[in-house]
Amino acid sequence: FLMQTSELLQKICMRNLVRKYCRGVTAERKAQLQQKVVTSAVFRGKKEGYAQSINQPFLDTRLKVNDINPKVLQLIQGENIKYVTPVIKYDRNGFKARERLLVLTQSSAYVVEVAKVKQKIDYSTLKGISTSNLSDGIVVIHVPEDNKQKGDVILQCEHVFETVTKLCMLANKQSLVKVVQGSLRFRIGSGKEGTMMFTVGKEPQVFKDKTGQLTVV
Repeated sequence: FLMQTSELLQKICMRNLVRKYCRGVTAERKAQLQQKVVTSAVFRGKKEGYAQSINQPFLDTRLKVNDINPKVLQLIQGENIKYVTPVIKYDRNGFKARERLLVLTQSSAYVVEVAKVKQKIDYSTLKGISTSNLSDGIVVIHVPEDNKQKGDVILQCEHVFETVTKLCMLANKQSLVKVVQGSLRFRIGSGKEGTMMFTVGKEPQVFKDKTGQLTVV
């Protein structure tokens, strides 16, 4: 009887401690925990650098709304901007690197060039999000084959775990994130496809190899 009473008291004590902890968690802390749970589900044991990212808090955004050109803000007026980060976008043809912004709203992802919206992707049409198992920051956003889209979006993000987590949570498409090994196929447009190769080397680099493929080291 004493053992049963002791076990019951321990359970009650633990329950009270958990309740006290939960009530004391701030909204910001709760948001961090929710994001980190998604990051774990997507990347744990799959992508290099995940372990080092665990203790690094995610920022609400890397750039403020005031950092976005007013002309772009007019174009996306009415949409609630949730996250903005600088990215490098690689052309689908020729793979030239270009500085861009990735703007995530409540309903869409925008690839922005200074005062122009270069591509808009509605989350409802998003087909997938791909990244490699290595420590690079490459992210490919897969879009549908229609006249509204130029092809899949190839980006390089400094904060890849944060950016992918924000994107898949806003789009509510966590299950569409794929961590690939070796190579990745992406759509160029007009029914054409390209191949991206991932490899390990002494220095990080992204270049077009002799066969015309995009190689990420």
